[in-house]
Amino acid sequence: MTHREPARATTRRIRIRRIRVAGLLGVIAAIAAALGYQLVASSSSPATSSIDLLHGKHHGAFGEAPPSTVWPADGQAAFVQTGQSQIQAGPNQHAAAIASVAKVMTAYLVLRDHPLRLGQDGPTITLTDADVADTDRRRGQRESVVSIAAREQLTERQALQALLLPSANNIAAVLARWDVGSVDSFVSRMNATARSLGMTHTRYTDPSGYDDATVSTAADQVRVVDRAMRLPVFASIVARPSASLPVAGTVHNTNTLLGYDGFVGVKTGSDDAAGGCFAFRAIRWIDGKRTTITGVVLGQPGHDRIAAGLVAAAAMVDRIAGHSRRQVRAMPDLRQRTLAPGTAPRSHR
Repeated sequence: MTHREPARATTRRIRIRRIRVAGLLGVIAAIAAALGYQLVASSSSPATSSIDLLHGKHHGAFGEAPPSTVWPADGQAAFVQTGQSQIQAGPNQHAAAIASVAKVMTAYLVLRDHPLRLGQDGPTITLTDADVADTDRRRGQRESVVSIAAREQLTERQALQALLLPSANNIAAVLARWDVGSVDSFVSRMNATARSLGMTHTRYTDPSGYDDATVSTAADQVRVVDRAMRLPVFASIVARPSASLPVAGTVHNTNTLLGYDGFVGVKTGSDDAAGGCFAFRAIRWIDGKRTTITGVVLGQPGHDRIAAGLVAAAAMVDRIAGHSRRQVRAMPDLRQRTLAPGTAPRSHR
């Protein structure tokens, strides 16, 4: 008895400790599951389990989910980087107006239906009197447009340049009709494609983003931006600072971050409802590896909304890469943007 009683007491203590540890792990798993939804929302693969999070099996930009300091203080944002299957989504993900970021889907569909290789111009699109009238109407509404003329011919590449660089709403409608015959049919295909990409919080109502009912989340938009950037022609167009069109002349890219801090695209957007928006790609060296960061910021406040979106994205990429804003002196004055001939100075760009 003198030898068996201490053994029994030791066994009871071990059991109690195991129960306490199991209970603590259960609490940690519950907390991790709750945090996991916020930090890994809208991922492109099945949801990561709380056990994976606890054991560090979910590798985001920082080995696990990124810290809260990565995200802009306002609006919403998301990103994915080289070698990661998960889209990292910040807080406040909700369906919101995305303005001209919607044109990424428009260009993606056009290029999927009418593929181009690098160096190809593609078929020509002949503009009509109806297109000119539509352009005049949009200009009267202070939309972003490029000047056109009846019987002007644009190659597919030129039309995409007009769509993506100066953000021409009138050319978005031209491309939609050229692609499938009507804007309504094209919008239906935009939504079908969004569903196929798992963009569950997205609804397109027009091909340009001018309609405030065209809504999405930052995480959803990262999905289509990443797909579009896999098309070499799309990537080459959004990397251009300018292009030349037959009637409009030289048009300029509203993304004035091109060439700075590794930015190689993609598309700005802004209006009263959407705030400043920017779908972007930047290439940085992180831990000695060349890393591609593809992301989206939406709803950035400021008097100059385009600049607000650009600044928010630049700061976010720096935080992802673990840098300070020590390169800020090398950045352009984002308030000084050259407007393309025939474009409106206000919104939906």
